[in-house]
Amino acid sequence: MLIAPAYAQAAGGGGGFDLMTFAPLVAIFVVFYFMLIRPQQKKAKQHKELLSQMRRGDRIVTGGGIIGTITKVVNDSEVQVEIAEGVRVRVLRATVTDIVAKTEPRGGDDAEPADKPKKTGTKDD
Repeated sequence: MLIAPAYAQAAGGGGGFDLMTFAPLVAIFVVFYFMLIRPQQKKAKQHKELLSQMRRGDRIVTGGGIIGTITKVVNDSEVQVEIAEGVRVRVLRATVTDIVAKTEPRGGDDAEPADKPKKTGTKDD
């Protein structure tokens, strides 16, 4: 016989808990958390904050790439956007991806300080 017969060997070690078998799984979960889950949560939080700050007069970009100006905030989930002169559409807030230009707040605490010079639009400024 050229090939020696192979016999089954007895099982080595006990069937107890071994921390080293779970260490790679824990390491993979930690990497996934810091590389995927956490950044997505931060991005979602920023987007939700962006949507709550939208108001009339802001220039926005929708998910489809359409740029327009908010003419009316219909309710918590919809805004009316003017995408061309005289063309107004209702858009879901969730589809807004970015605010291109914010409008200045009027009056109240957010107004310009009195000591700041105002521009008059002349060449002398």
